[in-house]
Amino acid sequence: MSVGQLELKEKVIEICEQNISRSEEDKSFLFLIQGEAGTGKSVVLSSIFNTIQELSTDISSPLCGSEHYLVVNHDEMLKTYKSIASKLKFLKAKNFDRPTPLINRLKKSGEKADIILVDEGHLLLTRPDTYNNFSDNNQLEELMKLAKIVVVVYDESQVLKLKSFWKEATLETLMQQSDYEKYELKNQFRMRANEEVIEWIDHFKNKKISPIPNDKEYELKIFDSLQTMHEAIIEKNNDYGLSRVVSTFDYLHKKDGGIYYITEDNGNYKIPWNITDGKYTWAEKDSTIKEAGSIYTIQGFDLNYVGVILGPSITYDKQSECLVIKTENYKDVGAFAGIEGIENVKQAKEKIILNSMNVLMERGIEGLYI
Repeated sequence: MSVGQLELKEKVIEICEQNISRSEEDKSFLFLIQGEAGTGKSVVLSSIFNTIQELSTDISSPLCGSEHYLVVNHDEMLKTYKSIASKLKFLKAKNFDRPTPLINRLKKSGEKADIILVDEGHLLLTRPDTYNNFSDNNQLEELMKLAKIVVVVYDESQVLKLKSFWKEATLETLMQQSDYEKYELKNQFRMRANEEVIEWIDHFKNKKISPIPNDKEYELKIFDSLQTMHEAIIEKNNDYGLSRVVSTFDYLHKKDGGIYYITEDNGNYKIPWNITDGKYTWAEKDSTIKEAGSIYTIQGFDLNYVGVILGPSITYDKQSECLVIKTENYKDVGAFAGIEGIENVKQAKEKIILNSMNVLMERGIEGLYI
């Protein structure tokens, strides 16, 4: 880890040790870690969790005997965490969960955790969701009621659903209701790209298109054919491994066991959407080089090379030299559910699409193909 990441880890552990003796009547302590994609948030969080789990077995530590959970509202990342837990002495699969099951279980038993760590906090629900069995108003607020200390990593640029859309005032209110600290991770660790390339990608989420920069260490390439891009990604996968095609959610994709295709090149080439498996994360399987991953299978993961399909919701206006977002073309119906309380729905929907596009474009360590 970097100096900044180590500093953050030490700070969080110190705060946990200082606040572990809070009574159940005290308000919780909230530690908010902010940082954009690729800044190493999950790396720090998993290291913190491993250390506090170890300290819970150390009779000389203030954390001895304390109960901890790490939650993430992302099935693929949860599989990864549980896989890691099977290889490390102090991590147990039972200490990893999605937020809703943990909230409901602790409420039913009347128990309270000591420390809850939240990865991908931008995926937490900010309104009731009967489909996911969540009946309260805000998952972070509920988690704060159920733990002495809550540590959450958050990036507003990675919110992917309206029902996870945060009002700035809501977050401020939650912080005012607790003792809290904030920390921001700034250095980009995933992409081995220069500042010009990082800036070029950042411009995309602001709908701006600038001239493509040069970088001898990072390969940035634009294709006018899905077949050609897919073949190039297959070649990179053969040479370097862990290279995949991903796509914006602009093509029909259902969870009914059927195979759905992304069709491009004037209908002459198609690639199947990802077929998820209950045991393995999508990118771990060699066969998925033949598929296109979605935002839900790839968020939070690193690839060596990523090929991104920008679908019909993302268009370009030559005259204004900027992106035009057509929300009516976005096929992720669930992403737009829950518009209650959102003042500018059109703007919020555009933000969801731009966020998903940006997350996809920042997956590649060595290169990005579009």
